[in-house]
Amino acid sequence: MEFVSQVDQFQLTMDAQAEAGGHGNGIGPKKLMLSSLAGCTGMDVISILKKMRHEPQFFNIKVTGILTDDMPKVYESMHITYEFGGKDLDLEKLQKAVDLSQEKYCGVSHMYRKIMTITHEIQIVEQA
Repeated sequence: MEFVSQVDQFQLTMDAQAEAGGHGNGIGPKKLMLSSLAGCTGMDVISILKKMRHEPQFFNIKVTGILTDDMPKVYESMHITYEFGGKDLDLEKLQKAVDLSQEKYCGVSHMYRKIMTITHEIQIVEQA
């Protein structure tokens, strides 16, 4: 159940959890879909904010997905939480960067929207 995917010069290990016959030595293929969405939109948002000269001190993205109950289990929806931290954050600029990513630039979001609902929110987080 463990597979190694070679993409260009990079390797990625995928494996199922023990209850599904694997050893848990890698990421599940469906969970990679969540990660792909986070990476795509995250790169957009940071690039846009750099152009605006408004980079946060902290940036994190959490993507959750809801799977159907029926087999084959597929995502019926995903939700993106953009977490920003830093001083003097301009919520309007953060929202503009997120909106541009979701509406214009993130190809993963555009593909996924053809098959499921994608929602998002912005959170300003306190850093320790």
